[in-house]
Amino acid sequence: MTRQYKADILYVDGGIIDMNPEQATFMLKIWIPMLQKEHDTTKSVIQAVPLDKGDYRPDAVSKTALELAWHIAASEQRFFHAVSSGAFDFTPIPCPDSVKNSADIVKWFDASFAESMAQVEKLSGDQLAKMLDFRGMFQWPAVAFLQLATNHTIHHRGQLSVYLRPMGAKVPSIYGESYDAAQERLAKQQAQG
Repeated sequence: MTRQYKADILYVDGGIIDMNPEQATFMLKIWIPMLQKEHDTTKSVIQAVPLDKGDYRPDAVSKTALELAWHIAASEQRFFHAVSSGAFDFTPIPCPDSVKNSADIVKWFDASFAESMAQVEKLSGDQLAKMLDFRGMFQWPAVAFLQLATNHTIHHRGQLSVYLRPMGAKVPSIYGESYDAAQERLAKQQAQG
């Protein structure tokens, strides 16, 4: 096991295992704008799922587009709730009966995100630095799980974006202009003449 200190943060084998409250508060200030940007990008990918194509799946063992979108939204809620409550709850978050399509998931995702961020932004440095256990696999300061939540969302957002073209949808811009966004821009430029 390699132990290494950088600016009073203890890293063991590449993982953060200790952080003081001031560092945790600083990390939150860095993560809030990134979380908002990633949320907006993820929302655009979910919105791109055609309302009548939520049952699309590229393979029999794959989640449907709506199942994958719900997984993104519910998992993010689980991570954010763990940060704000100080513990993980792995009780399944069932998709409400009112959620029938991608627009419904986006509505839930937006409301959940806004509520979660309001709670996370109120946390003290001590709460953000509190060590949380993730399924017995690793323990990190609560604030570090914001990055894991983002990584998880980005991973599954990438999967969902690959579903879009085969189901007849356009891929929105994610980390730069997508082919579809570029074609739309060029068509507008040509129309304006």
